[in-house]
Amino acid sequence: MNFGQAVLEALESLASNKLRSALTIIGIVIGVAAVIAIVSIGRGAENTITGSIQDIGTNLLFVFRGGSQEVRNPKPLTLGDAEAIADPFQTTAIAAVAPVLRGEARVAAGGENTSTRVEGVTPDYGPVRNLGVTEGEFITEEHILGQASVVLLGPNVAEKLFGRTSGLVGETVRIEGRPFRVIGVLESKGGGGFGNEDDRILVPFSTAQTRLIRRATRDRVDLLIVQATDAESVSRAGDEISQILRLRHRTAIGADDFTVLTQQDFLATAATITSVLTIFLGGIAAISLLVGGIGIMNIMLVSVTERTREIGLRKALGARRLDILVQFLTESSLLSMIGGLVGIALGALISFAVGQIALSRGTPIDPSIGIDTVLLATLFSTAVGLFFGIYPANRAASLEPVEALRYE
Repeated sequence: MNFGQAVLEALESLASNKLRSALTIIGIVIGVAAVIAIVSIGRGAENTITGSIQDIGTNLLFVFRGGSQEVRNPKPLTLGDAEAIADPFQTTAIAAVAPVLRGEARVAAGGENTSTRVEGVTPDYGPVRNLGVTEGEFITEEHILGQASVVLLGPNVAEKLFGRTSGLVGETVRIEGRPFRVIGVLESKGGGGFGNEDDRILVPFSTAQTRLIRRATRDRVDLLIVQATDAESVSRAGDEISQILRLRHRTAIGADDFTVLTQQDFLATAATITSVLTIFLGGIAAISLLVGGIGIMNIMLVSVTERTREIGLRKALGARRLDILVQFLTESSLLSMIGGLVGIALGALISFAVGQIALSRGTPIDPSIGIDTVLLATLFSTAVGLFFGIYPANRAASLEPVEALRYE
């Protein structure tokens, strides 16, 4: 019996029990669809996260307080540290430094209020973070010197407080009960390495120091964002930052009380996290393929029992053991392959639906269905059919013709 004939006979056999075949296929469909959807959505989420991080800039370094676990009571970062790093006489690979104070605050306006992140920044923050405004102006040196009560609203905050993101310059909001004049609305950035970049407000650094974010020492900062002269100079800039801070903090090499991270560090971390989650969830989804495979084995065993006399007749007419084996393996493989193809289509549909839902909620995720994922799902589903069809097929092929013909 050639392969073409085996496929035709398998299709006839499956068609004779349409409902039973359909119910068996459903298990494979669900498993393959879940794997396709989870992997594609995971890749889309990874692309969105890495894209957001890359939008910040490829030549940025982030300096935090705290280093190795052996260092106790690390010294805080200060404005003096920022000025030393920005000094062109001490560094050659650094273009600008933006110190940042960060905290949480309650913001209210027109009967609406929300809790959001507040950041005290300097005029260098905008260019360093490649951050613009859709209306109004960014914080200036005059605002810093005058400790002005002005604020830039993120798009999400503006929407929550006013129900719009335009025509807000000159409006007044109250931050922790203190009035602040809106001088602009930030461009939308979405999620990033530091959370949702649209759900925050920016105030002058000096204003945050004196009115909103109190620290034990007046010149302390929470974060230093350093811009290297170009992407190729990032490594050299990191070495210069480390050397300056070791001298200022009087720390030995290997006992740093600070941490310097680059964009590549964030990208690598984000990629690792999303990959682990995708593999973990994909593995859970693959369990349903196992369940579907057990369903195939069960239905093939039933089929062997029902067709015992048929098998005996085939053997009596000259069918070889290999012919019977191929026949039943073909049936189980067709069940899983059909389920795999339907599952791929369903998984693509689910991925598209999730992408549209995410887009409507302001979190764009573009699920990515790669050819490798489709091939993996197809081959895996077929392999499941073969694996779980081996025992029933072998049992059918092992029947003795005389015993099979006498079977009632």
